Amino acid sequence: MPLSIHFSQSKSTHNGRKHYSKPLSDLFKSFKNLDCCDDELDSLYDSSQLELEEEVIVNVSATDAIPNTVTYTYTETDVTLPSNLATNTVTCSDHDISSGLVRKIVSKPETQVLSGQRLIPSHINQIYDELYVIHQKLQQENSAQQEYALQLQKREHFLAEREALLFKHEAALTKIRGVEEEVHAKFQIIKEQHEAEVKQLSETLREKTKESKRLKSSFDTLKEMNDSLKKQVPLNSHVYELLTVLMDWISDQFLKAKIEEEGRDNQTQTYSHKNYTQEKCAKLLPIVAEQLQWMPFVNPKLHMPVIKFTYWAIRQLDCGTQHSTMTSTMRRLGEDIFKGIVTKGNQHGSSEQSAESKPKIAAFFKSSILPLRFVSTLIVLKTVTQADYLAQAFDSLCVDLKTDEGKALFLEYQSVPVILSHLRISSRGLLSNAIDGLLQMTMESGFLQPFLEACSNETFFRTCSVLLRNPKLDLLVVEKLSIILQKLSRIKSNKKMFELFTIHLMIQELQRTTHPNHAFLCINLNSILFNLGLTKTNSLVSSLSTSH
Repeated sequence: MPLSIHFSQSKSTHNGRKHYSKPLSDLFKSFKNLDCCDDELDSLYDSSQLELEEEVIVNVSATDAIPNTVTYTYTETDVTLPSNLATNTVTCSDHDISSGLVRKIVSKPETQVLSGQRLIPSHINQIYDELYVIHQKLQQENSAQQEYALQLQKREHFLAEREALLFKHEAALTKIRGVEEEVHAKFQIIKEQHEAEVKQLSETLREKTKESKRLKSSFDTLKEMNDSLKKQVPLNSHVYELLTVLMDWISDQFLKAKIEEEGRDNQTQTYSHKNYTQEKCAKLLPIVAEQLQWMPFVNPKLHMPVIKFTYWAIRQLDCGTQHSTMTSTMRRLGEDIFKGIVTKGNQHGSSEQSAESKPKIAAFFKSSILPLRFVSTLIVLKTVTQADYLAQAFDSLCVDLKTDEGKALFLEYQSVPVILSHLRISSRGLLSNAIDGLLQMTMESGFLQPFLEACSNETFFRTCSVLLRNPKLDLLVVEKLSIILQKLSRIKSNKKMFELFTIHLMIQELQRTTHPNHAFLCINLNSILFNLGLTKTNSLVSSLSTSH
């Protein structure tokens, strides 16, 4: 539609120009005939004729170019007058229209003078006026067409940007559509996996529920049978008296004797007989752990044989493989003996005692009876792994060892191996406490020599050797250990033990590297080397070490 408008406008302009080309030609001919024009007039005619021809050519070419372009520009011919006529003319404005400069001649009255003398004819003046009007119209049309062309360019630029934005949105939508399809696919896979997991968990839950129901039914049945048995078999305290006598007899005459024999000569017993004893102990200990729950209802005098039997049975398992398979039983025994058993009410079902509701207590580790408390402490040290329980057990042991009765019990129940099991650098918090228990036995008394003999074995010296080889061993622990080694170095038969585990070499190295400010440690080290015949010292040092 804009193309047709431009074409029609251009065509009308061309026809107008063609219409006025002939009058212009006649005008210049009249000038030539009037003999009032000189050579300049001829040149004006020739130039005007040339310009008119160029204008027609330009207009025709512009018309032919309309089908190929939307916006176009055309050039107005410059309408000029001879120089002698343009002396007093005034130029109003210049317009840059695509390819040239158009000058408007706006001064009408002053063009009446030709060559300074003659007046221009009126019909020529009229033609000039008409040409001026045509020129203004052409300029207005040209300005309108340029403005319209600019609008079309802006519209085209806007549409191009809009098109690019649409292409961008289309690409984004395509990408989103692809992502959406991928998300839907993954969501479907996750949904299927979730449904499969839910189905599997439902099956597992169903099986667990069935198993729980079966266990509950079995538990209820056992509880009913237990209640019925309690009502039908009343407790006979004489059975416990008989049982405790047998336990006491087995502990003293058999279990303890076997431990002593193993300490003297490990080859005197056959493997089958030794294994048989350990199997019987492993079988009895879980039953003993169950019977501890009934101890509050038993005479407290009968507690000691049960605890003593438990201790010697545990000691029998030290040299076998049964100890590692009874971890839960050992832990239960240790905790029950450490905490004690507290039971409320009547457990026997007897009607005459149904009114009693006082709590009944069986205290073992916290008992006021020294032998029961001492043996219970040894059991706790053998079975418990909690550091706070062990620390309390060592504190109780050190207090009991300050008495002669405690020292006697220490030797009677062969407690040295129990203490040695805690002489490890890995348990630093308990290492010092364990050595403190041994130091209590090194005090000058009638129990010192039996204690030193109990320590004069490979197990004790091997443990000391491992401790002394550790570079992170605390100096205070070294001082305490040096006191025990100094006592053991007095026994001449122990020299081979010092040499077997190279303890004498470690003592020499300690003597060389120990700072003189640690006088007590230096005295003990010198005394050990002197007793082993590895150095000489004066009588003052010897007497000081002996007194310590």
